Amino acid sequence: MGSIGETLSNLLQQTAFLNLAWGNYVMIVVACVFLYLAIAKGFEPLLLVPIAFGMLLVNIYPDIMAAPYVEITAAGEEIERAGGLLYYFYLLDEWALLPSLIFMGVGAMTDFGPLIANPISFLLGAAAQLGIYVAYLLAIVLGFDGAAAAAISIIGGADGPTSIFLASKLGQVALMGPIAVAAYSYMSLVPLIQPPIMKLFTTKQERRIKMGQLRPVSKLEKILFPIVITIVVCMLLPSTAPLIGMLMLGNLFRECGVVRQLQETASNAMMYIVVILLGTSVGATTSAEAFLKVETLKIVALGLIAFAFGTFGGVILGKLMCKLTKGKINPLIGSAGVSAVPMAARVSQKVGSDEDPTNFLLMHAMGPNVAGVIGTAVAAGTFMAIYGVK
Repeated sequence: MGSIGETLSNLLQQTAFLNLAWGNYVMIVVACVFLYLAIAKGFEPLLLVPIAFGMLLVNIYPDIMAAPYVEITAAGEEIERAGGLLYYFYLLDEWALLPSLIFMGVGAMTDFGPLIANPISFLLGAAAQLGIYVAYLLAIVLGFDGAAAAAISIIGGADGPTSIFLASKLGQVALMGPIAVAAYSYMSLVPLIQPPIMKLFTTKQERRIKMGQLRPVSKLEKILFPIVITIVVCMLLPSTAPLIGMLMLGNLFRECGVVRQLQETASNAMMYIVVILLGTSVGATTSAEAFLKVETLKIVALGLIAFAFGTFGGVILGKLMCKLTKGKINPLIGSAGVSAVPMAARVSQKVGSDEDPTNFLLMHAMGPNVAGVIGTAVAAGTFMAIYGVK
């Protein structure tokens, strides 16, 4: 009986119940809330489900993110021990491989026609980057150094891959987890965060504005666009080539019409594999020890402020354009200038259709939305140039 009791005691000691801190339980609850929002409420489940599950796993079994190490036995023999499963996923984030592949997939999935048809959308996409620069200044005020402030501020673009990419390039690996989780969480919660801001700064009459049909865009324009943008942007900011280059390569796959297999792979199989790897590894950075800190809470708060100001900047410029064009532009499309594609554009459509079910803003909002992706990558390239990263 003694051996049975000892065995049961050993088994009990190995359970997570006796090895977790209170913070782990807090993060497990947060993970379950995220899973509820993703599954029951439909808040971008492709992002939120893997992130929340990675969060759940690392707080039940922290060693799933353990780094490899060398164990020295009593006899002095060195034995190499492998790291945890999600540690190797996370290395791909640190090396900036997954963010670049995500951009290729986004390019392959997205029609840039609305942006080409209405180039003024570039201005709306630029205005929505306001949140990045507001957050940058606030982060410095809160005591972060310049490189850390730059990495944090990119959350304002609502662009998870760019946030990870810039944090890696600026050497902010220690902050990458909180930055990535904040960026992806706010991307997923776009339908909750943006509408109150949009409604606060627009009138019912403005939200009901119907925009004219976009002009047809020729195949030649669609083929030339990614080539020209790559040349112009990457010549000005070469450090953006991994993001802008992959975004435009994916779009060229889509539009050139001669590599349909590559376009289908980039936009489907590859994209979803990368989302699984990136989502679970990002979620796995949220162990209680790493996440429940004052510094992390500052990052999360700054991310929310940045995202709110980004939405505000796009809407306000949209209102100005509405005045200048005598009511031809619906200000709601300005909020899509944050680069959460196509979530932000869908929110513009939803808020507009709530006022008038016959109002169709989605294609108009896709112009600023695509411009926002480019704008956030340019902002990241600008910060890399400022801090001497090549």
